[in-house]
This record gives sequence, C-alpha cells and structure tokens, in this order.
Amino acid sequence: MLLSHEEEQMLSGDFGKGPQWALEFQLHVGEYFGAQRFVPIHNAHLVADMEVMGQAGLDFVKNLVNSQCKVTIPTTLNAGFTDPLYAHLLGQDLELVERQHELKNYLQTLGVLNIDTCINYQSVYQPHLGEHVAWGDTGTVCYANSIFGARSNFEAGPAALAAGITGRVPMYGYHLESQRKATTLVNLTTALQDMADWGALGAAVGRRLQSYWEVPFFRMPTMTTRSDDLKHLGASLASYGSTALFGIESITPEWEEMIMGNNSLPEITIGKKELQHVYESYQMTSHDDAVDLVVFSGPQQSIYELGMIAELLDGKKVHENTQLILTTNSAYRLWGKTLGYINKIEQAGGIVLTGVCFYLMTIDRLQKQHNWHTLVTNSAKLANIVGAYPYQPILRRTRDCVEIALKGRIG
Repeated sequence: MLLSHEEEQMLSGDFGKGPQWALEFQLHVGEYFGAQRFVPIHNAHLVADMEVMGQAGLDFVKNLVNSQCKVTIPTTLNAGFTDPLYAHLLGQDLELVERQHELKNYLQTLGVLNIDTCINYQSVYQPHLGEHVAWGDTGTVCYANSIFGARSNFEAGPAALAAGITGRVPMYGYHLESQRKATTLVNLTTALQDMADWGALGAAVGRRLQSYWEVPFFRMPTMTTRSDDLKHLGASLASYGSTALFGIESITPEWEEMIMGNNSLPEITIGKKELQHVYESYQMTSHDDAVDLVVFSGPQQSIYELGMIAELLDGKKVHENTQLILTTNSAYRLWGKTLGYINKIEQAGGIVLTGVCFYLMTIDRLQKQHNWHTLVTNSAKLANIVGAYPYQPILRRTRDCVEIALKGRIG
C-alpha cells in the first residue's frame, strides 16, 4: 500500500505504540483486500462487548490505555449486553457485568463516547453523501451506505477502534465507487404495511443472495417509507445476507448511478407469497400456544416505535405469564420518559432496557434462568439470531406482537 509521510511515521512508532499497532493492523487488512492506499474518515462506531470479547479483549483494551493511546476522531460505542439497572432482576452474570463496566471505563479513557446504541444513525450522527466512516454494527453500516450514501465496510471491533485511533481506513470494498453498483434487481410487487414486513423483505432477499459483495436494488410500489422501516430492512438484509449496501429507486441518494449501464441484471420478484413464506418459517412448532417472551429489539427502538407501542399498551396489562421487553438507547429513553411513553409501557408490565440489544444479553443464560422458550418479535433480524439458541422465534407484525403479549398466547 502507498503510505503518506504521516502514515510512515505512525508505522515506525513516532506517535506511540497505540497508533503503531493500529496502522499495522489496518495495513494487514488493506493488503489482504488489495487496497492501494488509506482514506481519511471523520467518524468511527465501535462494537466492544464483554459477552463477545472475553477477558483477552478486555486485557487488550487495557494495554492500549496503558500506552497513553487516544482516539483522534469522534468514536462511539455500540449497544452492549447489560443494563445495570436490570442485571440482577434478569439474572445476568454480575461478575461479567462488572467487567463490562471496567471495559467501558477503559474505552472512555481512550476517548470513546459510551453512547451504547446500534441506531446512532437515527439519534447521534448522520454521515453525508460520499463521507467515509468506519462503522462496526452491520445494521448501522447497511443504513449508512444505503440511505445516506456514506462509505463504510463492516468493521470488526479491533478494526473500528484502530480507525478511531488513526483517523483513516484502508480504501477497499464499499469505499470504492466501482463496488457500489447493483448486482441484482429486486422487483417488489406488494405494498408493505408494517416494519416487520420490511424485515421480512430483507430476509427473503438476504436468504437468496448470501454474499457480502451482492448489492440488491429494489423497485417498489409507491408507499410511505419511514426511517424505522428502512432500519428494519437494512438490519435484516445484513443479518440474513451479509449485505452492506442496497439501493432503492428514488430513495438511495446514488440510485441512478447504481444501475447506470447495468441493463441485464439478474432479477428477483418478491410478492405476498414470498413475504408470507418468511413469516411461515417462524411458526409455533409445539401444541402449546403459550408465549413466554415478546421482544422489541434488534435494532433498538426509536422514539416513534416507543410511542407506537406505548399507545397500543395504554391502560392494558401484559399477561402474567408473558414477559415484554423493549430495548432503546439513553437519549430515546429520556425523551420517552418525558413524553409519557416509558410510564405507559411499564404500567402495562413491560420492561424498557437501556443501552442493550436483546441478542447480546447472554440469552442462552437468560433462557435457562427464566425457562423461556417461545419468543415473539417484529424484528426479522432478532428472529434470525435467536433461532441459534434454545428459543422458538415467532415473527409477527407490531400490533400482533402487542396483542400476543396481552393475551399470553398465539392466536
């Protein structure tokens, strides 16, 4: 790779051991993917969580702190595995919770902003068209690339932290204009009615493409499209298909460039039958239709989602044998408290967790602690992930999820 004078100084250790490690790490990544040079970035978003990193990851971050290292650009932290206010109630490993607190203290010393959110693009930072960033959570990358026209690859925890330290990333993949072209045309023939439908669309397409380098381009009927809808689409595509970039006609800023000159793209048609097939792939398999858990998470809930669920629950009670859980970030929880949404949800019997995503919460341990089995959600991403654990995921539309929580059973 071609290095600037400043990058050569970093690599030789002139700026300290931390930047030296960071650039050397990025250099290996860049060389692996055939990058020719680095590109400056203005924002990094880091996935760093004890549930994933373990003690080795904690020791690594501690060593960076001991080297007097600091991030050089705004660097934010993704959602984590615990809300300390509910850790004991939920039966989480309190020793692991303490180590998470230690990790976040180290990250704060490095200059990382501990905002604990996977929806930074809704509540913290919206990169502009053409801006290069280094984001870690796959749903955030998919949204940034596809809705804002920013440029990012999926950056693993160490890679995003290295980018925060050096202020640059190797220029490969979706940082290159040549990579940001549609590879498959998706013709949607039915209107979508709920956020869960957008997630089901992502599942239907992601299951077929199954490649990081595939770029689906959607042609859709005219319909109202909200940020939360696109959030569920991107999160689902990333989960089922490893998709980092998609295009939607007249929505994606670069949509015309994405299909320019591509007159013979392979095509997929998605209609009511294909969406229903996704829902039917998450059906109750036991004869008992009781539901243990209803979860709104993965991604975290926006202020509009909190408001919608609060209104559906207002004056009602969740069934005594069913646990209702929502996750959000601290900013939206504060606004939700001010607007009365949190109070309505909690009075109905729900729990609103802050700074977490459900699938990160050592959910195998929670399943054993509470004997949870059947989990109902409106998130196709969450349904996909929890299916790898001893849960029976059921995908339903938002209103149906609330009604199931109130009745305590399917149907």
